This record gives sequence, C-alpha cells and structure tokens, in this order.
Amino acid sequence: MRRRLFSVLAAVAVACAAVGTAVGGGAASVSPSSAAAEPYEWKNVRIDGGGFVPGIVFNQTEKDLIYARTDIGGAYRWEQASRSWTPLLDWVGWDKWGYNGVVSLATDPVETGRVYVAAGMYTNDWDPNNGAVLRSADKGRTWQATPLPFKLGGNMPGRGMGERLAVDPNDNGVVYLGAPEGNGLWRSTDKGVTWAKVTSFPNPGNYAQDPSDPNGYLSHRPGVVWVTFDPSSATAGQRTQRIYVGVADKENTVYSSADAGVTWTRVAGQPTGYIAHKGVLDHAGHALYIATSDTGGPYDGGKGDVWKLDTVTGAWTRISPIPSSSADDYFGYSGLTIDRLHPGTLMVATQVSWWPDVIFFRSTDAGATWTRIWDWASYPNRTFRYKMDISSSPWLTFGANPQPPETTPKLGWMTESLEIDPFDSNRMMYGTGATLYGTEDLLKWDTGGQFTIKPMVRGLEETAVLDLISPPSGAPLVSGLGDIGGFRHTDLAAVPPMMFTSPVFTSTTSLDYAETKPAVMVRAGNFTDADRPSDSHVAFSTDGGANWFQGTEPGGINEGGTVAAAADGSRFVWAPKGVAVHRSTGFGTSWTASTGIPAGAVVESDRVNPARFYGFGAGRFYASTDGGASFAATAATGLPATGNVKFKAVPGREGDIWLAGGDTAAGGTSGIWHSTDGGASFTKLSGVTSAVNIGFGKAAPGRAYQALYAVATVGGVNGVFRSDDTGASWVRINDDRHRYGNMGEAVTGDPRVYGRVYLGTNGRGILYADNGGTVPPDDTTPPSRPGTPAASAITSSGATLTWTASTDDTAVTGYDVYREAGATDVKAGSSSSASFALTGLAADTSHTYYVVARDGAGNSSTASGPVTFRTAAGPVGGGCAAAYKVTNSWPGGFQGEVTVKNTGTSAISAWTVKWSFPDGQTITQLWSGVHTQTGADVTVGNAGWNGGLGGGASTAFGFGGSWTGANGVPATVTCTAG
Repeated sequence: MRRRLFSVLAAVAVACAAVGTAVGGGAASVSPSSAAAEPYEWKNVRIDGGGFVPGIVFNQTEKDLIYARTDIGGAYRWEQASRSWTPLLDWVGWDKWGYNGVVSLATDPVETGRVYVAAGMYTNDWDPNNGAVLRSADKGRTWQATPLPFKLGGNMPGRGMGERLAVDPNDNGVVYLGAPEGNGLWRSTDKGVTWAKVTSFPNPGNYAQDPSDPNGYLSHRPGVVWVTFDPSSATAGQRTQRIYVGVADKENTVYSSADAGVTWTRVAGQPTGYIAHKGVLDHAGHALYIATSDTGGPYDGGKGDVWKLDTVTGAWTRISPIPSSSADDYFGYSGLTIDRLHPGTLMVATQVSWWPDVIFFRSTDAGATWTRIWDWASYPNRTFRYKMDISSSPWLTFGANPQPPETTPKLGWMTESLEIDPFDSNRMMYGTGATLYGTEDLLKWDTGGQFTIKPMVRGLEETAVLDLISPPSGAPLVSGLGDIGGFRHTDLAAVPPMMFTSPVFTSTTSLDYAETKPAVMVRAGNFTDADRPSDSHVAFSTDGGANWFQGTEPGGINEGGTVAAAADGSRFVWAPKGVAVHRSTGFGTSWTASTGIPAGAVVESDRVNPARFYGFGAGRFYASTDGGASFAATAATGLPATGNVKFKAVPGREGDIWLAGGDTAAGGTSGIWHSTDGGASFTKLSGVTSAVNIGFGKAAPGRAYQALYAVATVGGVNGVFRSDDTGASWVRINDDRHRYGNMGEAVTGDPRVYGRVYLGTNGRGILYADNGGTVPPDDTTPPSRPGTPAASAITSSGATLTWTASTDDTAVTGYDVYREAGATDVKAGSSSSASFALTGLAADTSHTYYVVARDGAGNSSTASGPVTFRTAAGPVGGGCAAAYKVTNSWPGGFQGEVTVKNTGTSAISAWTVKWSFPDGQTITQLWSGVHTQTGADVTVGNAGWNGGLGGGASTAFGFGGSWTGANGVPATVTCTAG
C-alpha cells in the first residue's frame, strides 16, 4: 500500500468545487487573488518514475497521443517531440487531494482532444471527499469536474484492472464508468457533464480481498472494472450496440449488452473461479480476450487463465500460455494487449510472478501458441529475448546483486498495463511498481533477435517524499523517499545514479545533517525486518551522503521514526516509531535510552549548540541541554495536540525554533509558532490559519534572518509561501496551476541560493522553484532605541534586566545584551523579548550593561542607555565565579583567559569552570588547568597548584584555540567550588 498523508491534507481542506464548474489546470485562467504574488518557475528534481503506473492508454485514432495514470500522482500525457510526459493534474489542491488517485482514464477516439479521468484515491474514510469525473477538451490543459455521489479508489486494491472509463467510439457523447463498492455501472450522454446510474445493469460486483478488514482497505470491492465497446456493431453517429463489461465477481465476471446498454446479460459459458482483470476486443477478428486472476491485485495473484470468446458463435476457448490446472501456474494474468495492425498478435503478462521475474507471453496466432520473453535454460540460468538499457535511470538496479536465476534490473512487477502502440507494432509500453518501461523494436521478438527495453518515464515523477535536507555545502539536496529509499542529488536536472545503500531502506522516514559539519549525515528508515534481520534502521555518512554505513540499534525497532544529528556531529538522538527515544555518542555504536520524553515524539537538534536537542509530542514541547540524555517538558502552551506537527531549529541561532501543523477538527488548532528561547515559550503567528510544514533558506539580500518557506493557509489562501521578515509578512510563491494536492510532508529552502525552495509531495515527486532573481526591497530602517534596562532580582551571581521594547517597520527579531568591559564590550547573550537573565556574575562587584535591538534585515538600533548595579556580597564560606575574555585573535585562531575568583569569605580547595562555545571553537592547548572538550562543551578543573583560593582571592588559566566563521563569547560561564 502506497504511503498516504490524508490526515494532514484533510486538516487543511477548503471548500469543494461545484458540480460541473471549471477547476483550473494547464492554461486555465486564474483570478488575480489566487495567482502567485511573486512569479516562480516550478520544476521537478529528476528521479524519473519511482511509483506504480497501473494504466497506459493509447488513443486509437491519433498517433502518439498516449496517457498514463498513476495511483497517487495524477495523470500524464506523452510528448513525442521531447519523449517525455507532461503532468496534467498539478492544479489539484488540498481541498481535493484525492483527485491525484486516478482509477481510470479514457481518451476520445472521435474528438481526440477530449480526455476523461475517474479521480478519487480511497473509498474508505481516509479520503474525506467523493470521487469525480474530470473532463478536458484540450488534451488535459484545462479541466472541468463533475463530483460523483460515491468514492473512487485510485489507490485501493484492484486499481490495476480496467479501464473502467470508456468512450463510445461511434457516439462519443456516451461515456461509461464502472463504479466500486456496490455502485454498479454509470453512464453519461453529454460528454461527461452529467452522470446517471445504469439501473438495468444487474451486478455491481461482490469480490473483496478481505471483507473483515477493520480499516476498510482490504475490504474494498472494486466492483465494475472494465468496459469495452465493439465499434463494428454500429456506424458513426449511432450508439454502439454491443458492449462488454467486466465485474469483480469470480462466478459472474463478464456481461454484455446488444442494445446499446438498455439491457444486459451474463455472457453464457464464461469461465468461473477467477476475476477478469482485462477485456480486450479484436473487432476485426470477432474475438473478446480476457485475462483473469484469483485476486484483484496489484500485489498478488496465484492462479489464472487467458480466455477467448468468439463473439459470433459465443464459444469460449481457454488459451492460457500456462493454464491454471498446471502445477507450473503460480500466477494470474493481466496486462493484456492486441497489436491493432496485426490483430492475431497479442501479449499478456503474469499477475504476479515476483520470482524470478514477471513473464510476458506473445502469440501471433490468436493464442493458439505462445512464446515467452524469457525461458529456462539449465537451472538456474535463463535465456532472454530482450536486453535492458537502464542507463537513463541506473538506480533501477536498487543496488542489488542477486544470484541466478534472478537478475537486476528486474523486468518488472505489478505489470497490470501492457500496451502495444496501435500505430506502431514495434512500440510497446508497460507499467511496473517503480517505473514505466518500453521498447521500439518489439518485432525482433518474432525474428529471433533481442529487442531492447528502456525506461520511457522522463517527466513522470511519482515518488512520495518523506523528508528533504539542503546542507550548506556538498550536494544541494538529499531526499528521503517512500518505496525507493532516497537519493543524493548533486544535479537537480539529472537522474541520480543510485539510491541509498548500505543499508537499503524501503522508505527513508527521516534525514538530518550536522549544521557545523554538514558532511556528517544520518538517516532512519523502514524495511521488511524478516528479509534483513541483521540490518539496522539507522545509517550514517561522513561524506555528505555519498556513502553510508549502518550503526547498531536498540531492541524492538521495526520502523525508522525521526532522527537528529548534533550541530557538530558528535552525537545523535533517535526516536524510532513505537520505541523509546535513544541517544548515541559517535555513530550509533551503542545507544542509551533518553529520559523525560515520550516514545513517538518527533526529535530535532539545535543548529548551534551540540548539547541541545528538542522533541514534540501530543501538544508538549521537550528540551534537552545534555546531548539528549534527558529531556524535560517546557512550559510552552497553546501548541497543537492533534494532527501532524513539524518543527525545525534555525541555523546559526541557538534556541530559535519554528513549529507548524496541527488539526482544526474537533476544536483543535493549526498554524505556525515561533520560539527564540529553546522552546520555553512560543508565539503563534497571526494571519496563518493552518499549516502543514515550514523550512528555511538563504536570507534575502540585505537581510540577516533566513528566509522562511511554509506550506500553509495565509490570509485565507492555501499554498506555498515565503517570508523574508521573520514571518511578519508572507508572499505566495505558487499559483493555482501548481498546487500539487498532496504536498508539504517535506519543505526546505536552499542555504546557498536565495529564493529557492524544495517541496516534497505525496506522489508528484520533489519540486523545486526559483524566483528568477527577484529580491525584496532593502530594509535600511533600524529598530527604535530600546529603553534603558532596569536591574532587578539581584543576587551575588545574577540579576534580571528588563527594558521598554523597540519598534520596527517590519519586525524586531531580538535584542543583544552587552557588558561594558573597557575598550571592547562583551556580548552577554540575546533575547527575543524585552528581558534577560544574567548569571555567573562575580559577587560584590559593579556591573554595567546595555541593550541593542535588531530586525530581520540585520539592522541594529542605537544602544540603550546603560544600567549599572552591584551584585550582593558572596556567601559566608567558599564560592566562586569565572570571567571569560579573548586576549588575542587572528584569522583561524585566538587566545583566551578565564579568571576564577573565590566569591566567599572562606577558602576553597578546588574549582571547576564550564562553558559552551557558541560558534564551534576548539581548544588546542590550555595552561594552568586541566580541560576536556566534547563538541562545544568545555570543562576546566584546577591544576594541582592553583585550586586553593582564600576568601576573595583570584587565579587565572589561559588557552589557545581555533575558530572558523565566528568567535563569539560564551553566553554563560559557570564556576563550582570544590
């Protein structure tokens, strides 16, 4: 079953389109209010394929007019000039996301510009909407929709059977639709504008794979699954008289009408015990061929047959290449096609032969004899009538190296659609569970040569995207995908050579990189444990995702969940699905359970401080300051308790977090929240009524704060938005022709390219867009001067500063607090609000501080007036305080000194000083003390000779260090007396 995101999308649904009204797409006009406020060009990051293609439909009267349908990624039209596919349903938005599930497609043989789509993804409660028939008169450039009074199942069992939509080839005003779930057969007589049930049709179909399935998925009844006209039974302009219909009923699978659908009868003498997946009519040879299987597919099928009905005599003949009565038949049949230029030539595919591979059979004498696409030689070897060229999509090997009789790449699986071009006997296309293959020299099959099969899938992007990261160096994008694992994308316009291996995940559920060492990456994912019991669900890379190695894992893990890398790559926190959160120092050589955070929480890392990690679950936010060893719920309130919630920390800003998601159903909340204090508190953005996800990219020119990208509803409009001013204002960057229905599980900006966004969809692959170099106007106005701070709650080692807030023409993003220290003042820290807590101060000492406000463009205010206060006297007894300063600095290196003072009246015998570097600095040598450093965290103890300090006495230690990018002063330096 393909991954679904219905809960997310339902939470942000908007009003439905009216019956028969235009719903946009292609060249359709859109109102100014719904157009992008800033022009963006949207493209796919090339993967080529990546999902199941259950249907390929050739127009029978116009050469090279070909359509493909997918189960979760919409429909496509073939472009012969570029030999690529054009997506047709990108206009589908959140309100109708299920329309991306296409259960059938029909192309009009009379007015060839007309095309119809039966749209709807699920027939259970996963999809909140009913299905619809979409119609276009211009080959899918623009569309209109007629909602139906029932649901359709483009991603339900049996979706490969068909086609259940069909246009009368003599009177193209007549269109039929076979419906699921007991809804029978439907007909339109006005080219799909209105529909009515054919009440005389006697059998809606009774087959279900598992009628007792409580989820309503395997209990789905595919119903009426194909409609086939006999064009020779009428003349142009008259309704076709003879019609054949397939039904998912093992005892009554084929029906016919001889009076243009007025009355219907079960076709006499038909085979029983199996379901007719396909019904293809050779009207020239007066034969109906059916391919049958014992299940509805597309994943299974253990027995079946191919039958031929003489439509003149009514005689049935079993023509199975391998009959169901044979012990060699371990599959059903589907993928049935006729060569229209040579009607006695037909092909059929197995449904399903997983091992060693799918089998195609070909007959040139109407099924009397067959040849196979491959044959057994001396076991385990096989001989092949074909060769495969996957140079355009080399990842189709799946990184496998199987032993004979299996080969890589596989010929295919789930091959429900196998079609010979009605205008070219050499061209054949077929869909698989991962791509769309084809050949242009098929006739070599009949002459003893080898024909070549290649991917014919360019432009058809069907991956379900679960996570995306864009690191500041290395490949611009790394993806986590459902079904095919994920890729390192070094060139967005080129198909990557191979998916992740060592290990291979079926689906990568989470990705992260170390912000200050982006070559260090981690991924978590899913696979079938029984197939690879020795593999782990977590893997690491130290070269930016080019190569991977697996770590160990705690017991009981079956799914990847989420994983986070420390800012410096020194440790990792992992929240496997259904298992307690764990942490590892190093690359997963061992794991220790974290405390204070529930199983199932989503975890992320701070992008500055490697000791800080965050978590979220069930409306509570959790924070860790000890590398993930322990978490504690923060005091933050008002966060969404239901729905899918995503959060991320901002690069370069410790404790700066954005959270998006939620569910407005049943009184819940949804939107975007912002924290600048490590999740201790959050502020909800006004104007954003619901949201799915948020990400960050390079700041706009002249701005200091990263650009924000959100999949959200802003001002009543849902779409993809960018903010250059910390969420104060938003600009829509998609339009109504690029809505991508199932979008938003993953979104990120690019830290190297301003304006670029990467967007993950659930079935349309990865999209990226650029704004063509448009930049916002420069913001050169600084915030107003903040008020002079007031000092309160003064103790021997701390105080609280408060001041009157600044104002700004966009938004004040924070305040920097400075301590006057002679020629070079020292930054004590930053705050997002008009208050700041000072700690680690020397006792009985005068201190002077002031505040500077800043905005998202990097403008700084005039400094506030200074406040001077004196800390209280130290306690009677021993205590200590430490003061840090940089004494010398040069490119890449610096020297520092820390003064340690006994703040009490009694002597102390030892002391320990701790701090965390804000910018990844590293101590290279230290004197007059003994130190350790783990990531950014530094601990220094006294040397043997300077631990003893009398009351009020001081000592100092010095050190040399290295730095890159910045050399900020630690916000807090603590001292503990021994």
